[in-house]
This record gives sequence, structure tokens and C-alpha cells, in this order.
Amino acid sequence: MSTIEEATEADAEGIAAVFAPYATGSVVTFETTPPTPDQWRTKIREHAWPFLVLAEGGEVLGYALAAPWRPKPAYRYSVETTIYLAPGATGRGLGRRLLGELLKRCGEAGARQAIAVIVDSGSPASQNLHLAAGFTDAGVLRRVGFKHGRWLDTLLMQRDLG
Repeated sequence: MSTIEEATEADAEGIAAVFAPYATGSVVTFETTPPTPDQWRTKIREHAWPFLVLAEGGEVLGYALAAPWRPKPAYRYSVETTIYLAPGATGRGLGRRLLGELLKRCGEAGARQAIAVIVDSGSPASQNLHLAAGFTDAGVLRRVGFKHGRWLDTLLMQRDLG
């Protein structure tokens, strides 16, 4: 049975392992160099909004976090959500559970809007996950990223947290 808990520094290695293949081998993130476990530890320590890990049998299978949408004070109730699952953990409903818990905790922490920035990689999986979680389309930013020899759009999606 998988559990969802607030990330701790002990989770940094597992989080790094989940994210690294996306940074180096895909276009679903605009990161090209994966953060080290030490960089993840710092992020966990300094994080103000929910930062969750999903683990099973002591192994981190995914993580989700919320971060400020923009640094200006008027945006203080809006968060950008991020969610990643280990490649072998997809297709089991874990993403829905993890994103649902993240949104619940963001609302409890005072966030009023959740925004997802999804790279249009040609695969609808992330967009479908967010639609299932109540997000709606908020726009497209065309050709804003260049990775692995191609220009990429980002889809903006938004959900009211109440």
C-alpha cells in the first residue's frame, strides 16, 4: 500500500531518482540538468507550500509540490503545482491520489488558485490528469521552450481552490 506524506530530507535521493530521467530524456520539463539530492534537500528545507512524496515499501514512487506562482505580493494566494511519478509507477491511479492530496493541502494552507504549466509533449497524460482533478484550460504559450532539438508549447491549466 502506498502512502502520501510531507517530504523530508530523507526523501531527497528518491525524489532525485524520480525526476532525473525526465530532465535528461524527455521534454516534459524544461530542466536539462537534474538537481542533485543535496539540492533537493535544500528545496525541502526551504519549501513553504506543501511538498509531498508518495512511497511504497520505503521507495519513493512520486512527488508533488506547490510553489509560488509569481513573486509579486498580489499573487500570494496562487500556487504552481508540480507532479512527477517514477516511470514504472504510472497507470495505477497514483497520480490522481497524489495530485488530489496536494490540492487539498494547498487549500488548507490558504492557496486559492492552483496553476499547472504542462509542456505540450504530444502526450495527453498530464493534461488528462489535471482535467480529472478539476483543472480547466487557461491558455497556451506557443514555442516558449526549446529542448532536444524542438520548440515546445506550454499549456496553462487552472483550478479554483475556494
